[in-house]
Formats: sequence, structure tokens, C-alpha cells
Amino acid sequence: MRRRRYVLALTATVIGSLMAGVPSAAGADDDGGDSGQQAQALKQARKKAPGTADPRVLVFHGPDAPGEVTEAGIAAITEIGSEAPAGEGFRTEVTDDPGTFTPDQLRSFNAVVFLSAGGDLLNAGQEAAFTEYIRSGGGFLGVHDAARAEPDSSWFTGLLGARPADGGPDGAQEAVVEVGDRVHPATSGLPLEWERDDVWFNWTDNPSGKVHTVARVRESTYEPGAGANGWDHPVSWCRDYDGGRSFYTGMGGTVAGFGEDDFRQHLHGALLWTTRLARADCQATISANYDAQRVTQPNQPGELDQIGEPHGMDIAEDGRVFSIGRAGGMPGSPVVTDWDDPRIGLGEGTVHIWDPETEQSHLAGTLDVFGDKGSGGELTKTEEGLLGIALAPDFADSGWIYLHWTPHSKIDRSAHTAERRVSRFTLDPDSDKLDPASEKVLLSWPVQIHSCCHAGGGMDWDSKGNLYIATGDTNSSGFSGGYSGNNPEPVFRGLSFADARRTSGNTNNLNGKILRIHPEPDGSYTVPEGNLFTGEEEGGGKTRAEIYVMGVRNPSRIAVDKETDKLYAGWVGPDAGQPSTTWGPAKYETFAVITSAGNQGWPYCMGNRQPYRDRNLPDPDQPLGWYDCDNLKNESPHNDGLVNIPPARDNNLWYSPQGGAPDFPRNDAGVPSYRLDEQQLLLPWLKGGVQAAMTGPVYRYDEDSQSDGKWPAYWDGKWFAGDHYDSDQPRHALLFDPASEASGGLPVHAESLDAIIPPGNDGIRNLMGWKFGPDGSLYVQDYGRGFFNADEKSALWRVTYEGGPPTPTGRDFLGGKR
Repeated sequence: MRRRRYVLALTATVIGSLMAGVPSAAGADDDGGDSGQQAQALKQARKKAPGTADPRVLVFHGPDAPGEVTEAGIAAITEIGSEAPAGEGFRTEVTDDPGTFTPDQLRSFNAVVFLSAGGDLLNAGQEAAFTEYIRSGGGFLGVHDAARAEPDSSWFTGLLGARPADGGPDGAQEAVVEVGDRVHPATSGLPLEWERDDVWFNWTDNPSGKVHTVARVRESTYEPGAGANGWDHPVSWCRDYDGGRSFYTGMGGTVAGFGEDDFRQHLHGALLWTTRLARADCQATISANYDAQRVTQPNQPGELDQIGEPHGMDIAEDGRVFSIGRAGGMPGSPVVTDWDDPRIGLGEGTVHIWDPETEQSHLAGTLDVFGDKGSGGELTKTEEGLLGIALAPDFADSGWIYLHWTPHSKIDRSAHTAERRVSRFTLDPDSDKLDPASEKVLLSWPVQIHSCCHAGGGMDWDSKGNLYIATGDTNSSGFSGGYSGNNPEPVFRGLSFADARRTSGNTNNLNGKILRIHPEPDGSYTVPEGNLFTGEEEGGGKTRAEIYVMGVRNPSRIAVDKETDKLYAGWVGPDAGQPSTTWGPAKYETFAVITSAGNQGWPYCMGNRQPYRDRNLPDPDQPLGWYDCDNLKNESPHNDGLVNIPPARDNNLWYSPQGGAPDFPRNDAGVPSYRLDEQQLLLPWLKGGVQAAMTGPVYRYDEDSQSDGKWPAYWDGKWFAGDHYDSDQPRHALLFDPASEASGGLPVHAESLDAIIPPGNDGIRNLMGWKFGPDGSLYVQDYGRGFFNADEKSALWRVTYEGGPPTPTGRDFLGGKR
């Protein structure tokens, strides 16, 4: 798969053809791909514009514009045009005369810049001429105070995208600009976090979703004053508007700013697009350009013919979506919870296949699993069952499917234990059915099933053919007050079920981990180099070589970006609603970018290494010392692994019921205060409440794909991370600084997906899995309404992009009526 930036600067020869003026709007069927048509248009354009070399840009400012700032802007734009490399320059003409706005005069310019041009400057005829100019394919760049231009014109408001609010900050302030668009020519070379002084506007109406935002200003880095817009505060954006191209930046309010190389680069890139010297996608984050459709029908009464209880999916190269159901039937289906009954917890793990060619789903196979045990209290429900799926990298040839599951045949009803396993099955190519007799068990290990919960389940491959397997800590959610799951009591028939030091914190236990193995053709596996342990530490018997990451709680989903082999994981936190000065942090839903083997901290430390309080026998109700995240010791009576375990690492995102990335002042020993009145929320866009982390994919744009619904290049390299719930919970595409992400760096940019992945009862309320298909569209599982069963809302959805190709298109470049 190859990628490219969707900015295609034209050759100097083609640039010369643009100088005859503004073309008529391109035809709807013109994608710029017909080389014969382009050659003919180029020939005609040369006849119309012999000897021309550079586009022309009109810089317009009001007669009462601030003198020094206006002069600095004029000088900057003039120098940008005259000093640009060959093929990227333009000629500048400056005026403060509204009389310039006539059809004949405007026709000779490729773009018009409004610089310090606030107020009602154009009469009705002049505005009509400018409107026709834009409708004929002209370009517009508004700088700073241009947002106040033509205040009574609704058309001009649409051209600009937003209007400044009254009040707001006084004077220039230093702030951080988040540069979220890494492919637009106006932002492609700028820092991810761009620190600069400027005069920052607040907006009466936030334009996000109606325009394509290329950069935001981070309000936490300055004083936004009255009318602040919050974490989503656009500062530069663009859109294809009424036949033309419009770019606006709220920056440009100071003399010094126009002398900055980065700001000049920003203006230059904007002008490359508005003058038609470069293509760019200014549709990518406009929410109306996305279409979300449910693609599976509700199950027939009493059946699981369309979809089971959704619990993950994988997508074949031919576009077929393989969706698994955990264990639960439809509402009202019989559930056995009596341990004396041999059918205790017997459920149906399902594998469904949805085919994009037929747009139909069928049941490809079932497994008898332990896991259908109801949604009652702590001791009468479970999260076991069919938990994860990964199609083999050579699935198209081998038909191999790897499943992570809990076979009902292996439960011990007396001990309340079960066997978890990863098995390889073969899909019969003739019947399109799973062949149960083809099972080869790669890996198996014991789990407790006496008390709910945390089975994990996600699986994915890296580019080297290594299989990653996410396992939950199989630990009770109770008996710790919702804080660290480190209570050595109680036990059931000798087995602890409330002490995650037995599992997640244990170097000799495969639960509460992310495993990494290399499946072999004969159904066995080998262990790749670079895992956390070799298995031979302290003479052997204290570690498991399959462990890549330890210290995770319940990672339902994981994703590996095969372009970088970075692992993206998230896991559900405990239940405490707020921090405790006695026991430690509240529930933290956690996400991490993982580039090497290590310990993510649970049940000792969470978030950015915020420690819990130890507890132990003889009285676990009494707090002991705080854990030292740098020097962790597993002193649980249920530990059969190493005592000295790897230090906890920082995670990249965490959020509590109070909000995103809570942080506290720390004492000399590094222990946070855990006082709510001292809490600082480092990521204000992350919300709390009812919450359950749900990792998504990293999108990779495929320029060779001919799919009409593929998501645009803007999203390339962004990680999709969200929450199971849709009520005030996060669903975002995240951008990280590569220099800090592996060490727990916070995301530098977050793009809300709320308007693209529709929430609500008739939308995708309960996100359970999401993955991009080979067609570049996003497939999403909605779990349904309720728990431990499927229902009429359980479904597979597809979200496609309908915004069209980047602009300008071929006819805008090379021909059309002038």
C-alpha cells in the first residue's frame, strides 16, 4: 500500500496556462484524469495567455485598516509571491479601492486576499461582482480582521465560515496552535504544536463540521476571555464554496507575525490552493460528507441469523467482514446459571460473514462456549465466550481464521475454572462455513469463572506475521471499593478472584496481558525476540515468554499499524467514581501507544504513573504504603512469578468521571494529592461518566484504491480511539508527536467523530468494534441495547466518504471558458 500527500503542485508550464484569468466552474464529471482532454485544454490555454508566467493575486484592504499591520501583511504576501520557488510564485497587486471589484477587473486575478478588510466596504454591485467571481471558480483568502468584512451579508458569512464574537481576549497573547491537517499545503510543513503570538478571536458559532479545519488554537495555553469556544477552537480553515475556494485564517493580527517563516509558509500554502497552483482536500472533516448506513438486518425472532452478540471483527482482502458474537442469545433466550447444571453458561459463539458484493450476511459457524450466564450480579454473570478474531495474513489462500475463545467443554464446574485458548480454524471455500474439525489449538491457559469479569479478547497482526492477543485480568470488579484490584481476599476453593496481582501483575500468568506469538504453518507457534521475558529468568518457571505487555486490565480491542508495527491498546478501568486520598486514583479508562515490551501498570499504577495504595493479609481493609511505580514488587500471596517486576510506564490517555487526563500535585515521594479541588484535567476534550475504552484502528490512505467511499488522506496516520458509550463519551481521531508518543506523550490533536459516527438510539450507541476495510470505508459494530445478549439494535454499520476528490479538478487547472 502506498501513500501520498494530496497536494499536487503543477509544473511551471501548466502554471503559465492559468494566467488568462478565472475559469468557469468545473463540470461535475471532471476528475482531472483525462490526459487527452488536459493536453487539448493546455493547447487552448497557451493561445489565450501567451507569455504569461505567474498567477495574479489581488490584496484588498480597507482605507481605515491598521497601518503597520496592513503594511506588514502586504510586504509579506508580496515577498511570498516574488521569492517562491519556480512554479509556486505569483504577482501581487494591492488596492484599498472597492471600485476594483468589477467583473472585468476581478477576472484577471486567480485569488483575492482580504487583508485587514473589516467593515462594510463593498456596495451591492461590487459584492455581486465578487460573488460571481467566486462562483466562476475564483479563490479567496481572508486574513484575521477579514472575518468582520461585509457584516450584513449572509453570503459573505458563508464564504468566511465564522464571525468573531464580541469580547474575547485583549491584545496579542502567546498560544499553541494545533496543526491537525498534515497534508494541506498551508499546514503540511508546520510544527504539530506551533507556539506563536497573535490576537485570537472567539467565534459566535463554531464552524467545525461545516468547514474543514486545518489548525486550532489551544485555549489552555492562553486566556481566551469571554465567549471562549472550548477545546475545539478553529483558527484556520478552508472549504470549497459556491463554485470557488475559500481559505480563512484568524492569525495575522500582529506586525511581528508576518515576519515569521512558519506563518509565511502558512499563507503561501493557502495561496497555492486558492490560486489553483496546488490541489488540496478541504472537504475531509465536513460532517455532511460522510454517510453512515446499517448494513446488517435485525435477527429473525429467536435466531442469530444476521449477527450475534457483537464482540469484534476482521475484514478480508476481498472486503468481506467477519463479525463474531460472544455468547449471548436474543432477549428472552434461556440462560443457565446453576453450577449444578451441566449446561451452566452454555452459549453460542457465532461467526457471521457480511459480503459487500451481495450486501447480505450469513452465519458461517458456531462454537459451544462458556459465557452465556446472564446479566445479574457479580457472581451470576461472565464476559467469557468467543472473544476475538484474526484472519490469517494469507487468508485468501489458506482460509485460516484464528479465534480467541472459551470452550464450554473445558469448564470445571467444581473449581469454577475454564480454559481459554487461541485456535486456528479453516473456512471451507465451497460452503463458506467454518469447519469445526479443522481446529488446531495454538495456545491455552486457565481462567477463573467464579466471578465476573474481564476477559479481553482483541487480536491483530503486525507486518512480520506476529499475532498479538489481548487478555483480561479475569478479576472481580468488587472487593476493592472500585480502586486497585489488589485484594487477596476472598478466594474460592483456593483460587483468588479479586487480586489482579495474581494475573495482570504476575510475570508467570497469561491473563491481564497482551501476548505476542508467531503462529507456524503446522499449528504450533514460536516466540519472537523482543518480548518482555525469555521464560528463563531466575532459572525458569517464573515468567512466560509469550508476554509482550503486562499490567493491563481489560483490553477488549487492540490494533497494530502494519506500516509502523506500533501497537495501539485501550482497557477499561475500575469502578471508583472519584479519587481517594487513602486508596488512589478514580477509575481511569486508559489508552497507550506501545512500541516495545513493558508494563503498563495495573493494578499498581494508572494514567501517568499515579500509584495505588498497597493492601495485604492479614487485614486487606487496612491501607499499607503507596506503590513505587519505578520499583514495583509483587508481594501478593497469590503471586507465582517474579517479586521484582518491570516498572510501570506512562500511558498516553486516561480519563475519569471528572474528565480527561486528571493530574495532581505530588509530594516529595512522587505521590499525587488525589484531592479533587487540586485536580487538573490535561485533556479537556475527554469526557467522563459511564465509560468503557474501545480502541480503534490507525487509518492508512491508499492512493491506488478506486473506492468511491474511501476516507480521504487527511485521516492518514491518525488513531481512532473511543468509548463504548455515546453519551458525552469520546470518539476521536488522534494525532501524536512521534518524538514523545512511545514515552506516554499526550495527543497533540484530537478530531471529534461525533458528527460522523452517528450516536443515539437509532445510530451507533454502543460502539463495540471498528476497523477500516480495504475499500477505505469504516466498519463499525454496534453492540446493541443492554448487556450479555444481542438485540434488534445489534448491527454492523459502514461509514463512507462522499466529499469527492481534492480540488481544483483538471478543468480548473487547464481549460474551461475564460
